[in-house]
Amino acid sequence: MLYAPPPPLPSHPPKGVFVTGTDTGIGKTLISAALTRAWHGTYWKPFQTGLAEEPGDTETVQQLTELSQDHILPPAYALQAPLAPAAASALEGITLHPEQLTLPEAPHAPLIIEGAGGLMVPLTKTMLMIDFIAQLGVPVILVTRSNLGTLNHTLLSLEALYQRGIPVLGFITNGVDSPQNNQILESIGQCRALYHLAPLSTPPTATALRHIATHIPPWATMNAS
Repeated sequence: MLYAPPPPLPSHPPKGVFVTGTDTGIGKTLISAALTRAWHGTYWKPFQTGLAEEPGDTETVQQLTELSQDHILPPAYALQAPLAPAAASALEGITLHPEQLTLPEAPHAPLIIEGAGGLMVPLTKTMLMIDFIAQLGVPVILVTRSNLGTLNHTLLSLEALYQRGIPVLGFITNGVDSPQNNQILESIGQCRALYHLAPLSTPPTATALRHIATHIPPWATMNAS
């Protein structure tokens, strides 16, 4: 049994959803792109790091979704080092003010917000990613691996979210399908499985994303308890 019960899902459509994961490199960007494509929403990654090594997730989502530019919002902070935002900003002498960020207006609802790393990633010395999620006041979709270790990591993440009163719309697994793990997570975690992303044999393409998006549950089924 988890320490805290899950908060009720929104009774009215929220402005958006926050996509977070149990780890870095868990598939948040691909899932965020699929959600944006499926729901024809607006994508926003407030904290982008690692731009010294890659173009960044915002550009990746733009290419994968094939949506017009007004479906993509720029990051609030764009940092070079492939580190947690707190560490990357310190290297560049930039002071982050996540406490001042509010939900931007989304030209196309809903707003799909992608986090950086996992829930406990530091944004500043006094603020974690999970604190930022609570500040925004939107529900979460949790991306997690499907293989060994997912029960511990996912249940820990759910408990942290529940303790802070953050509603979770559901979880999406990534990797080799494991129905038994899904059943345990739904039962103990009191959270619904929304979709399973099977391993891709090649790097994701816009064509592959269109196929994935067709299997994403409609937004209308996400926003009511």
